[in-house]
Amino acid sequence: MVNTAAAAKGGRGGLPLASLNHISIVCRSVQESLRFYTDVLGFIPVRRPGSFDFDGAWLFNYGIGIHLLQAEDPDSLPGKTEINPKDNHISFQCESMVAVERRLKELGIPYVQRCVEEGGIYVDQIFFHDPDGFMIEICNCDNLPIVPLGADKPLVMAACKRAAAIKQQQASSSPPAAVAQCVPSSTKAIHVSEEAHISCA
Repeated sequence: MVNTAAAAKGGRGGLPLASLNHISIVCRSVQESLRFYTDVLGFIPVRRPGSFDFDGAWLFNYGIGIHLLQAEDPDSLPGKTEINPKDNHISFQCESMVAVERRLKELGIPYVQRCVEEGGIYVDQIFFHDPDGFMIEICNCDNLPIVPLGADKPLVMAACKRAAAIKQQQASSSPPAAVAQCVPSSTKAIHVSEEAHISCA
């Protein structure tokens, strides 16, 4: 869906964008990263233009693409060991945080967990690295409404809802129901066991 609001405001609303297409990641080993993004995150390899004269791979799932680019000098890429939730990252919504944790344990992938509270609504977050130290987040962030700043009538909607939900919110005067189904955790990022899982799902 094209951002028609920009045209309505005489172009002041930003570029006429439609959606996120892909992100590109420079990696030490395309094959190692390809295994990670397919086996861990469930991306599917797709055809890549044959005219490219450099090594790489294209993957797709969840409505976005991942483009892997082979580093010209793999040894020059910085290494990361500490999992810092404030680092650059890409975030994926999930259906079961418990299932995500279980799978990460099976694969032996270190991770840390956060639980964020805002207005009685709680969001679970799990952070871990890909083979090159790029941060991945898995969350149930759809629990948290999106409220544009400075709006005359605040528009409150879940992140994954489509344009129809926007019109429904604008036409309704009743406030959205708060989602609060978990107990907030410690703010310290920790490695957690399945028994210690804090579910906000």
